[in-house]
Amino acid sequence: MKAAILDNSIDPSVYDPVEHWSAYLDVEWDSFRATKSHFPELKKGYTHLILTSSEASILERERWVYEEVEIVKEAMERGLSILGSCYGHQLLAFTLVGPSHVRRCIQPEVGWIPVQIEMKNELLGEKRCFYSFSIHFDEVVNLNDDFLILASSQDCPVQAFQLKNKPIWGLQIHPEIDTTNAQKFLKKLISMNDMSSSVFEKALKSEPSDSGFIYQIVKNFFKPQV
Repeated sequence: MKAAILDNSIDPSVYDPVEHWSAYLDVEWDSFRATKSHFPELKKGYTHLILTSSEASILERERWVYEEVEIVKEAMERGLSILGSCYGHQLLAFTLVGPSHVRRCIQPEVGWIPVQIEMKNELLGEKRCFYSFSIHFDEVVNLNDDFLILASSQDCPVQAFQLKNKPIWGLQIHPEIDTTNAQKFLKKLISMNDMSSSVFEKALKSEPSDSGFIYQIVKNFFKPQV
């Protein structure tokens, strides 16, 4: 197995998704700065594609976003397993069904939230509730019958989806960011003094709760397809 990580970060000194994801990978992997139009040649043995989160909004799309969309389409044609997280989850939905299925959140989710698995599935396992770090201001909505809605939360009906009968998944949460790194990330965002600082401060003051679901997610994502 060989994974390509499409790094959608704008400023890795603030948010470095490759560092977070690679800590859990025990397969060969390469990373590519999508925001710099740096993309993999998928024919070079890649079997898995990870689409990371980003400080960007899926609603404000620059050229690199459309370039990444074409890479995702090629990955689908080649039969790669694909996993998108947060922004990557939204970009995956945008690629599959278009701009009417992503929007600004009615209620952003920042901090550690409970997520309910709605059905037994290959990626998340049995129906249950777990906790994960979350930070998003956009969301995926109104998916059609080509998708399975795997998980939801109080403020986000589409926390996880799968394209039916395909190894293609989206996760709105950040299971790859553990509590220590999440707190560091929130502190960096607060230091930037933008209009969302109060939201980040509230999250930082809350009690961290992480079920460690990243281990199961990575294990199941890289499980050989039958």
